[in-house]
Amino acid sequence: MAIQTQREQGRKVRSLLELGQLIGLDLQIDTLLQQIAQKAAEVMDADRCTIFLYDSQSKELWSTIALGMKGRTIRISDHSGIAGHCFHNKQTINLENAYDDPRFNKSVDAWTGYHTKSLLCQPLYKRGKQALGVIEVLNKKDGLFTQEDEIFLQSFANHAVVFLEMAQLQQAKFEILEQSRQELKRLNQIKDKALEHLSHELRTPLAIIQGKLRVLRRRLEKQTESSLWEPFFAIFETHLSRLLEIQQETDKIMRSHIALEETSFLKDGERFLEALSRHYTIPIEIQEHWLALRQWLKEQNPPQPYELKEIHLLPLILDILKSTKEVRSHRSVTIELEGLADLIIQMDAGILKDLLLGLLKNAVENTPDEGTIRIRGEKRAQDIRLNIEDFGIGITQENQQALFDGLFPTQDPDLYTSKKPYDFYAGGKGLFLLQAKIYGQRFGFDLMMESNRCRHLPRNSDLCPGKISECPSCHSPLDCQAAGGSIFSLLFPNRKG
Repeated sequence: MAIQTQREQGRKVRSLLELGQLIGLDLQIDTLLQQIAQKAAEVMDADRCTIFLYDSQSKELWSTIALGMKGRTIRISDHSGIAGHCFHNKQTINLENAYDDPRFNKSVDAWTGYHTKSLLCQPLYKRGKQALGVIEVLNKKDGLFTQEDEIFLQSFANHAVVFLEMAQLQQAKFEILEQSRQELKRLNQIKDKALEHLSHELRTPLAIIQGKLRVLRRRLEKQTESSLWEPFFAIFETHLSRLLEIQQETDKIMRSHIALEETSFLKDGERFLEALSRHYTIPIEIQEHWLALRQWLKEQNPPQPYELKEIHLLPLILDILKSTKEVRSHRSVTIELEGLADLIIQMDAGILKDLLLGLLKNAVENTPDEGTIRIRGEKRAQDIRLNIEDFGIGITQENQQALFDGLFPTQDPDLYTSKKPYDFYAGGKGLFLLQAKIYGQRFGFDLMMESNRCRHLPRNSDLCPGKISECPSCHSPLDCQAAGGSIFSLLFPNRKG
C-alpha cells in the first residue's frame, strides 16, 4: 500500500511539471481552459472538470470549456450553486452526493444532460489574493474525493492560475489593440468621407469662380488699362489654380484608395474561393454570384488603357534627366548612374516615366545642395532591381509608416507651400507613391523603401540648412552621405531570367 501511495504521489507531482510543458506555449484563454480541465480531470481520476472564471462586468461565473460538453459556454450568476457559494465564501466544498446539498444548482445538469454525483470545488486566487474563479472536478471514478485530493487540487490550481493570469493579460492586450484598430478604421472611414465630400463640394464653386473671372477679365480688357487690374487677376488665378490642383489631387487620392481596396478585396476573394474549392464543391450559383460581383466592381472603376512593351531603362532615364534639367538647374545636386546598360523591362512607357519622374523629384527635393543621388540598376535571376538612392535628410520611422497613404507630408506644410518643384524641402503629399502601389499591383512590380533619418536631424522639427557646406555637423559630401538618406527600390519581374 505504501509503495502504491508513493507511486500515486509521484504521478501527481509529475502532472504539475507536465502542466507547464503542456500549456506553456499556448496562452489562448479558450485552449488554455480546455487543457487545464483535461489535465485536472486526468490527475484527479475524475470524469470531468470545469473551470469557472469571474466576469466582473456581468457578475457571472463563466466557462468556455466544460470537459465533455463539446465546447459549449456555461454562464451562471456568481451567487448560483456550489460554484457561487465557493467563490464568495472562499471555501473548499467536497460533496459525496451533490443532489443532497441544497446549494447545488440542478439546472446546469438539466441543461447539459449530465448527472453529477461526487463533487470537489475550490476557489481560484490571483497572486494578489483577488478572486479569479473556481475549479470543479466531478464524479471521481473510484470512490470519493479525499482530503489528500483537496490538498493536491489546491496545489494544481495554484500552478494553473499563473497561466490563466498570463492568458487574461494577453487577451486584454489583444482586445485593446483590436479596439485601437477598429477606432483607426473608423477614423479612416470618416477621413475618406470628409475628403470625398470636400472634393465634390469644391468642384462646382471653383469652376463657377473660374468662369466668372474669365468673363470679368474680358469686360475689363475692353474698358480699362490692363496694368491697373492685371496684378490682382494674376494673384486670383494663381491661388485659384492651386485650389483646383488640391481638388484634383483629392479626387485622385480617393480614386486610388478605392482602387487599392477593390484590388485587395478581389485578391482576398479569389484566395478564399480557391481554399474552399480544395475542401468543398462550390455550387455553380455561388461561382456565378462571385463573377458578377467582380465584374460589377471592375465596371465601377475601370482601369485606364495601357500598352505593355519592352523598355530599355538607360535611354528612358537619360531622357528624363534631360527633360528635367532646366526645372532643376537651380539645384547643385550630382546624379550618378550605375549598372543601367542592357536592362530591359516590360511596362507601359507613360506610366513608368511618370513613376521615375516622381521618384527623381522626391530624391532631389530631399537632398541638400552639393549632395548626391545615385540611380543604380541590377539584373538578378528573378527580377530587375532599380534603386533611386538619395543621401539626404531621410525619413523618420514614425513618418515611414504613413508614407504610402497619399495624404501624409513628410515635411511641415509651412516649409513647402511656398516652394517650387525640385526645391529643397519642397515635399508634397506622396500621391505618386500611393499611385505607384496601384500600378505595382496592376503590372506585377514591387516598390520598397528604406530610409535612415540624418543622425544630426533626429526629429521632424530639426531643419537642414539645404547646403552641405553650410551644415554645422557635416564638413564634406562624404560626411553627409554617411549621415542618412533614403532608397526607393523598384523590383520588376525578369521575364527573360
